[in-house]
Formats: sequence, structure tokens, C-alpha cells
Amino acid sequence: MASANANNKYSFRLRLRLRLRLLLIILAFCCCCICFNAIPTSAARHMKPIKKKLSANGLALTPQMGWNSWNHFQCNIEEKLIRETADAMVSTGLAALGYEYINLDSLTLYACYLLQGNLVPKASTFPSGIKALADYVHGKGLKLGIYSDAGTQTCSKQMPGSLGHEEQDAKTFASWGIDYLKYDNCNNNGISAKERYPVMAKALLNSGRSIFFSMCEWGQEDPATWAKSVGNSWRTTGDISDSWDSMTSRADLNDKWASYAGPGGWNDPDMLEVGNGGMNVNEYRSHFSIWALVKAPLLIGCDIRSMDKETLGLLSNKEVIDINQDLGLNSTTVVNVRDVWAHSTQTSVEGQISAAVASHDCKMYVLSPK
Repeated sequence: MASANANNKYSFRLRLRLRLRLLLIILAFCCCCICFNAIPTSAARHMKPIKKKLSANGLALTPQMGWNSWNHFQCNIEEKLIRETADAMVSTGLAALGYEYINLDSLTLYACYLLQGNLVPKASTFPSGIKALADYVHGKGLKLGIYSDAGTQTCSKQMPGSLGHEEQDAKTFASWGIDYLKYDNCNNNGISAKERYPVMAKALLNSGRSIFFSMCEWGQEDPATWAKSVGNSWRTTGDISDSWDSMTSRADLNDKWASYAGPGGWNDPDMLEVGNGGMNVNEYRSHFSIWALVKAPLLIGCDIRSMDKETLGLLSNKEVIDINQDLGLNSTTVVNVRDVWAHSTQTSVEGQISAAVASHDCKMYVLSPK
């Protein structure tokens, strides 16, 4: 393909491998084009056999959707921000589209353990306590997520981790009304994740509350090959940053594990950067499209209280969200082609389609049987 700059367009022709609800995404990466196929429902039948599921909590039948504080705010979160974010999730219409989790992801969320063994939230940033915050979030029809670490301390070394305290911490989270746990991997004493993460999974199951278990193991021990029996999602990569190179490299690293994902457990290439300012709108459209197509969690990482209309438009495209939440069907040969960004449909398509795509932008299609 001839080289061109970011403003040029590229034409190419893709031969379709048709399924009943085949999903096709076409992206222009500088001077090349890449095609991704969605994970069909049948993929679950090809997963490796697993032992008794510690993650049998009835959650994650589709990839989780919500908001996470880390990408935009990092450790700078407090109670007022979280309440306002819950308000914005409802007022923007995002909650009605399926974004349900409000996740506190901070390395300095807790002050210490009390003598009785219970975690204590920092009074300076969460003066009402986590239980009152959870009640507020639940009152909005949303769910509250929290953070801990499968080590002795979190990555900042300023907050206790849950290693050795799994049962007590899980009961504390349940008593607060927590719905989601992101479980990090720092300061782990060199103990394999395969030993540490199942302990917390069991503790959560015994806590008396259904809590989504998000394993942030960074992909170090290929968790896709074993974590489906432990958690509801597992990180397949290191942390994302708000750049095209970082986003596409996370997508590439995640892609090899596609066949291991399915209802109950999903590959996680990290949270969304859409709206944080490091990429342009074409790149953010590609970012959101890829995450939707590969059945990644759709966890918004920007400040939804002040996002612009362009960002809201990307994150609230129901047709793209439906691709993320749709598990796919069987094959056929004659299809209708729905362009989910242009909101237009071609009917009775056979064999191939063509498209012109600007550099770093994308086209995204849903193919349905005629």
C-alpha cells in the first residue's frame, strides 16, 4: 500500500468471512490496515478445561461497563468527586446505556488496619466512610468498586495490601456494600499469582455478597490460560497510557488470548483513555471500537463531569456498545452491512466490501444475515 501522511485516505478491499452476526473493524495504522474479528459465542467451547470455578458468582455474563478513576485522577480522588461522578453517569445518559460501575482505583485509599484487622478509609478524603458512599452510589442505580492489592502493600507502599488478610478484607468490602474489586499485583513477596489470587476469590465468594473480581495481574503469568476459574476479568497487559502507540500495543498484546474469553471471564487490556486528551478523535474512535470488538471491559477513564460533546458521542454510541455486549451467532453468506459510526446500512452484500479510511481512524461494521 502506498505511504501517506495522517490526512491521507487509504482504500482497501477485505474479503468477508461471514457469520450470522459477524463484527468487522477496519483501521488505518499509518501505512497499513488491520482487520479484527469479534469473539463468537462458540469461542467458549474451545477454552481450556478448568477446575471448580472460584469465580462462580453469576457475574460478567458480558464484559463489565463503568468508570474507573485511575487514568485521569490517579491517587487524587475524594468523596465529593465520586458522588459527582455518579451523578454525571446518570445525567449524561451513560448509566442507561449500561455503564454501571463507579470504581475507586487509588493506591492511597486506606489509612491503615485497625487492631481488629479491618481496613480504615482515609478520613481526610472519605469523611463519610465507604459504606455511606456505596449507599449514595446504589441510590443512583449504580454499583461501587474498590481497590486492593495481592501483596503486603499497594504499589505506592503507602497503603496496606490484602495478602494474608483476604478473608477479613473481603468481609469488610461486603459490609461496606462493595460490588467490584480491582486486585493489583505489587509487593507480592515473589509468590505466584496462581497462589495469591485464588485465595481472594474464595474469600469474596464467602463474604456473603456478590463482588465482581477484576484481576490486575498485568499478564505476567498468562492469566488468560488459568484465571477463568478464579476471576471475572484479568489484565492481559501492563498499564495503558493516553497515546496511540500505547493503545495499539495493548490491543496487540491482548489479541492472542481471544479464545479464552467468554461469559463469566474476560480479557482486560486496561481501561479506556477516550477523552483524556492524548489522542485525536479519530484515534479515540479506533480505541473505543477495538475495545468494543474484542469484548474488553468498557471502563471509562476520563472526567465524565466535564467531558466534551465529542467524547460523550463516542462513549454513548449504542450500536458500538451493543457489539461489545453481543456474543455473536452462526455463519451465512448474504448479509446486511451496518456501519455503526455512520449509522447507515448496505443490504444484500456478498463476498466483499470496500472502504476508505483516514490514517488512525476506523470503520466498524455489523454483518447480519439477509
